Amino acid sequence: MGALAELPKEAVTVDATAQTVSLLVASDVYPVGALYAASYVLLDRAYIHLDAPDAAHFRVTLAWKKPPADPDAIDRLGGEFLNELLSCAWRARIAEDNRAVIESATARALAGAMGAPSLDDLESFDFGDQPLEDPLGIALSWEEKYGKRKPEGEP
Repeated sequence: MGALAELPKEAVTVDATAQTVSLLVASDVYPVGALYAASYVLLDRAYIHLDAPDAAHFRVTLAWKKPPADPDAIDRLGGEFLNELLSCAWRARIAEDNRAVIESATARALAGAMGAPSLDDLESFDFGDQPLEDPLGIALSWEEKYGKRKPEGEP
């Protein structure tokens, strides 16, 4: 066993006859979304079984769909999964930390893609309704703020 031999014995179980490797990962370190993403990357080459033996851990069992002739192949599969899991967890963390920026940029892009309203859109828009709540009294119409102008000669 190569790189997986350096991990704690309780975290890795290799079955050489069945050509499977089971990995115990901490759920507080690796979110379930990262676990799914890492599993998806290996889905074309390996069977993947996900389990939660307790609230603090996930157990991932990997088996080759078509095992290579190399005896260390299952060890490499486990190592590749752990590397991908770390990468996916890091990407999830970056996305979470930058969620406000991502949402703002997406909203601006969508608003810009819609373009300016057409004359038909403006024609069907009802400008008579109260458009928004204004607790500070900032958005007053001209008539509300200064009163309606009276034609000359009227009292």
